[in-house]
Amino acid sequence: MSPPLPPSHHTGDGKFRIPWVVEGGEKRTQLQLLQWMGERFLRGRAANPRAGDLPMVRSEIATPRGAEGEIRVTWVGHSTFLIQAGGVNLLTDPHWSLRASPSQRFGPARFVPAAVAWEALPPIDAVLLSHDHYDHLDEDTVRRLHERFGASLRWVTPLKYADWFARLGIRGITELDWWDEAELAGGVRVTCAPAQHWTRRTLREYNDRLWASFAVRLPGGRGIYFAGDSGYFGGYGEIARRTGPFDVVLMPVGAYDPRWFMKPAHMNPEEAVRAYQDLGGRGAFVAMHWGTFRLTDEDPLEPPLRTRAAWSAAGLPPGDLKVMRHGETLKVPSA
Repeated sequence: MSPPLPPSHHTGDGKFRIPWVVEGGEKRTQLQLLQWMGERFLRGRAANPRAGDLPMVRSEIATPRGAEGEIRVTWVGHSTFLIQAGGVNLLTDPHWSLRASPSQRFGPARFVPAAVAWEALPPIDAVLLSHDHYDHLDEDTVRRLHERFGASLRWVTPLKYADWFARLGIRGITELDWWDEAELAGGVRVTCAPAQHWTRRTLREYNDRLWASFAVRLPGGRGIYFAGDSGYFGGYGEIARRTGPFDVVLMPVGAYDPRWFMKPAHMNPEEAVRAYQDLGGRGAFVAMHWGTFRLTDEDPLEPPLRTRAAWSAAGLPPGDLKVMRHGETLKVPSA
């Protein structure tokens, strides 16, 4: 059984604390960052993928919307998915820019382009935003979505994002604390759920905004879970009890090495499979947060290999593991 959730993730100074992490282990200090950089210099790291290692395939997007009862999930890349279900079109952590960085002149660049052409996007009803890191909250993409869909687009975020969006001229943000719910068109419900991560976009910020995962419940009772970005923690059982079961679980499997530095914030593949089991161990496991940007030290092609091995070792149904190619669409037919 998962341990109980901590009493609060709020602090008295308007910031947010990282539950489940041992005291003193929250901040990634500049000294630790320098240590990581030094280790990388001495050890080196695996080469980037070669052309053809990360193939793109043609998406099967329903236009303008999916069939009744069907779930379609298309991987754009990294943590960006187009979810078509319950008569609505959702995007998770939308990112169409070349780099995950404050500037498009430097920083981690894509191995492959965003796998769904901008012009091919159907009408988007809502965006689920997990947190503010540059590989998840991309300002250029936010501006483009606002320019295209305007006030008809619903932005669903954790707490303290309204001011950031207001700076871009975007109002009416739906901010949710953990366990809060919002209802979208057609009776689709979204629950903001816990994750173990952190937030920062500038040096002067640290955990000024909340981070989260999301559970989507469709009118017919089917469920989708978007894990956002998270280390493994003891709350997945509680998420399952409150918001499950799930027919599709979108789970991060990359950006995990070195473990001494990344473990509190990023699951490795073995932990991701364990989290899926905590969530009920049913439905499609869709691997994400790998193969798009190089953020950490592991071989960029290693996460799927370790995920498949962990899945097999756990004795889980082979057909439920979905390691998709960029652009691929998972279609879950009507029950």
